[in-house]
Amino acid sequence: MTAPVHISLDVNGERVEAQVPPRLNLADFLREHLALTGTHVGCEHGVCGACTVRVNGDIVRSCLMLAVQTQNASVETIEGLSDSGEIVDLQAAFRERNALQCGFCTPGMLMAAQDLLKLEAEPHRDRIREHLSGNYCRCTGYQAIIDAIEATARARGGREA
Repeated sequence: MTAPVHISLDVNGERVEAQVPPRLNLADFLREHLALTGTHVGCEHGVCGACTVRVNGDIVRSCLMLAVQTQNASVETIEGLSDSGEIVDLQAAFRERNALQCGFCTPGMLMAAQDLLKLEAEPHRDRIREHLSGNYCRCTGYQAIIDAIEATARARGGREA
């Protein structure tokens, strides 16, 4: 058995110190060690996007990243974006346009959508589709998700949603 490794990082603005197995992935660390269960584990191969989080400002698949790789990093989860109010309008748009059903993909979708909206003020629908292409939803058919993101972009830009 390999000895645990000490890590120190910021998670949603709070300093976290932990002893973790060297092969523990970030998604399991967040869920099992920090009880941040909004980060979902789907495919465990980085394909579905359910485990999307931000590390040092960039979205990553937390199932593919080891917890030890986040030493001295800043990690933001769906709980952090939600609690800070950063995505309150995006969450409302998802709710209003029925862009969530079972909710399993929703945290990853919101993380990816917010990433896009930070990169581009008013992305076209094709650009939204492209940016979300790594996030799978088995319930909604994507149209409502794209509508919600487009409406949020317009509202943030001061145009009618």
